[in-house]
Amino acid sequence: MRRYELMLVISPEVADDKIQGIVDRTTRQIVTAGGQIVKVAPWGRRRLAYPIGRHRDGSYHIILFEAPSDAIVGLEHTLLITEEVLRHLTTRVERPTRSTRPEGMDDDDIDDDELPSGLDGEDEADLPEFIDESESEAAPAAID
Repeated sequence: MRRYELMLVISPEVADDKIQGIVDRTTRQIVTAGGQIVKVAPWGRRRLAYPIGRHRDGSYHIILFEAPSDAIVGLEHTLLITEEVLRHLTTRVERPTRSTRPEGMDDDDIDDDELPSGLDGEDEADLPEFIDESESEAAPAAID
C-alpha cells in the first residue's frame, strides 16, 4: 500500500455537520477500498487564491491515508461528482526511509571520499553558470 494525502476544499455555504459528513463519507470509502486512515486534519475556513465559481473562500480538510493505488480511481470519481467539493487534490507521499548505516556507526566514521559528489558523472564545466543578483546589470536599476 502507498501513502497518499488528500486535500479537500469544500464550499463555504455548506453547514459544519454536512462538511463532517462529507469527510466521514470520504474516509469510509477509503477504508472500504482496503485503505487505512493515518490522520484527518481540518484546516478550517481559508481564503482561496482565486475565485472558484462565485466563492472566495472554502473549508479545507487534509486526509492522510494508505491505500492500494486502484482505490484512488473510485475516490477521485466520487469527489468529482460531489457538488459541495470545490476542489480536491490527491498526491502520493513518500515515506521517510530509515538509514542504511550499520548500527553503531556515526558521522565521524564516514570518509569524505565515500560520499557522493552530487554531480552524478557530470563535470563542473558542463554545469550551467548561475549569476548572482549582485552581478546582474538589472540589480542597480531595480534598487534606484
